[in-house]
Amino acid sequence: MNIALHYTEKGNKEPFILLHGNSEDNAYFKHQIEYFSDRYRVIALDTRGHGQSPRGTQPFTIQQFSCDLYDFMTSRNISNAVILGFSDGANIAMKFAMSHPDRVKALILNGGNLNPQGVKRTTQIPIEIGYRIAKRFAGQSSYAQKSAEMLGLMVNEPNIERAELSKITVPTLVICGTNDIIKEAHTKEIAESIPHAELSIIKGNHFIANKRYLAFNQAIERFLQTIQ
Repeated sequence: MNIALHYTEKGNKEPFILLHGNSEDNAYFKHQIEYFSDRYRVIALDTRGHGQSPRGTQPFTIQQFSCDLYDFMTSRNISNAVILGFSDGANIAMKFAMSHPDRVKALILNGGNLNPQGVKRTTQIPIEIGYRIAKRFAGQSSYAQKSAEMLGLMVNEPNIERAELSKITVPTLVICGTNDIIKEAHTKEIAESIPHAELSIIKGNHFIANKRYLAFNQAIERFLQTIQ
């Protein structure tokens, strides 16, 4: 059963969809919504079970979130769009672009990963510990249940094979921070596996779209100008 995803929209030109990361909502992209709204119809979604979007009863997976995006675009007659995904949002965007290449004009992947091994262990170990604790108490607490689902996305997913990335044929920018939680070699592997993808590494951490938004927005703008 489809759910109605909550979203923020600004601008009225070409669709530009923004997908946030784990445990966040569309407010993460406040600096992008404002910056790009004069040239695009910027649509920042709340993923299923995040922000003001309902959880629904479907599986809480990257694949399901990709299906939700397809349903969202179809319900609003959006034939295709530029898609920017951050972290889990980038993973959703990769899944979506592989399944529905005709619905994507261009792809911007910020801080995504193919599998949990792409995350630095200093970040991943506390996530794994938190997941085990939350899962243990999930039957006793709705808060623990939600935490287990959120952390489970980072412990058990994504599961994207490197060879699958050759299915992504749209113009793609892979972008990350110099001190990202994703291993730099892993990010480079993603960029090298997507045909003709560009790679941009900006000074900063995982949250460059929010913390280093001027440099981040300019890198995206340069990339978008090449696909017009």
